[in-house]
Amino acid sequence: MIHLINVIGARPQIIKAAAIHRAIANHFREQIREVIVHTGQHYDHNMSRVFFEELGIPQEDVNLEVGSLSHAKQTAAIMTRMEDLLLEGKPDAVVVYGDTNSTLAASLAAAKIHIPVIHIEAGLRSFNKTMPEEINRLVCDQVSTLLFAPTKTAVDNLVHEGFEIESGKPYSIDRPGIFLSGDVMFDNTLYFGTLAEQHEGKLNTFGLRKGEYALVTIHRDNNTDDPRRLSQIFQGILELSETAQLRCLVPLHPRTAKILNSSFNEDLLKNIRNSRWIRITEPLSFLEMSLCEKYARIVLTDSGGVQKEAFFHRKPCVILRSETEWVEIVASGTAALADADSRKIVELSLGFLKNPPQEFPAFFGEGDSAGFICRKIIDSF
Repeated sequence: MIHLINVIGARPQIIKAAAIHRAIANHFREQIREVIVHTGQHYDHNMSRVFFEELGIPQEDVNLEVGSLSHAKQTAAIMTRMEDLLLEGKPDAVVVYGDTNSTLAASLAAAKIHIPVIHIEAGLRSFNKTMPEEINRLVCDQVSTLLFAPTKTAVDNLVHEGFEIESGKPYSIDRPGIFLSGDVMFDNTLYFGTLAEQHEGKLNTFGLRKGEYALVTIHRDNNTDDPRRLSQIFQGILELSETAQLRCLVPLHPRTAKILNSSFNEDLLKNIRNSRWIRITEPLSFLEMSLCEKYARIVLTDSGGVQKEAFFHRKPCVILRSETEWVEIVASGTAALADADSRKIVELSLGFLKNPPQEFPAFFGEGDSAGFICRKIIDSF
C-alpha cells in the first residue's frame, strides 16, 4: 500500500484535496493510505474549517498551526514542522497543490530528504515573478517527481522549461513524470453541483435573483495592499453597478476587509456602503460560492480558482489582474484582463453583459482528473 501525505493549507487546496480524497475513499482505499496534513496557513473558520464540513473531508490527521506570518517566516515554520513529520512518518510521497507557501514549503522539506513530491496543478505560469505564487510554482515544479498539469498549455510550459515528457519509469526528481491530467476543480464542480442547489435560499438572503447580479472577489495582495489599485477596482465596481443597474455581490476576503476598515478612501467607501446595488458579505462557503457562481450573470475576480469556476459554470469573467495562468479562457473570449483599471473593468463588463460568450471549450478534462491522478500514482510507485 502506498503511504501518501496530502498537504493542504489554504482554501483552494482544501477544495482540490477533496477530489483526491473522494477518489481514494471510493476507488483506491486498498492501494493508497492517505494522511491529511493541514499547515494552518488559513485558520479562519470561514476560510478553512467550513470547507472540510461541506466537502466531506475528514478532520486532518495533523495540523501544523503555523498561522499568519510573513512569507519567509511562514515558509520556514512549515518547512521545520513538516521535516519533523516526514522523518517520523516516512511516507512514500507528499502530495501538494497549486502555488501557496504551504505548497512551496512542503515540497522543499520533502525533496531535501529525498521523499518524492507529487504536484497537482503543475506547469501553470503567469510569467510575472513579482507574484509570490509564481515563485512557489516554479520552485515546486523543479523539485517534483510527478507533475500533473491541468491543461495542455501547462504541459507546454513545462516542455519549454526543459522538462522531458517521455522520461519513463522509474520517475525521479531528475527524471520526473509529466502528465496531462485535467483539472480536479472541474471534478468538484460536477460532483457538488446538486448539493449547491440546497443553498438557493442564500440568494434571497442577499436580495439577489438568478442571472441578475455580478459576483466579485478580491484577495491578491498586490490588489488589497495597494490603496490605488484597490480604489480603482472598487470605483469600477461602483460605476458598473450604477451604469448597468446590476447588483454586485462582494464576499470579502479577511485581508480585503481589514484594508477597507483601516486605510481605504473614505469618500469611496461611503459611496460603496450607501450603494443600493452593492452587497458586501462575509466569505462564502464552497457550496455557497458555487451556487453564486452558477447563477451570476458575470464574474469579476483576481482569483485563479474563481476564474476557472466561472468558466466551468459558463459565465463570462473579468479578471482584475494584468495576466492570468489560465490563458485558454482569455484566448477563447470567455474572459478578459482588466487589471486594476476602473475604465477597463466597466467597459469589458458591459461588453460581456451585452454579448455574453456562447462557447466554452473543454480545456479542463472530462471530470475524472482525480481518478486519473490516483491511477498514475499507483502505477508510478
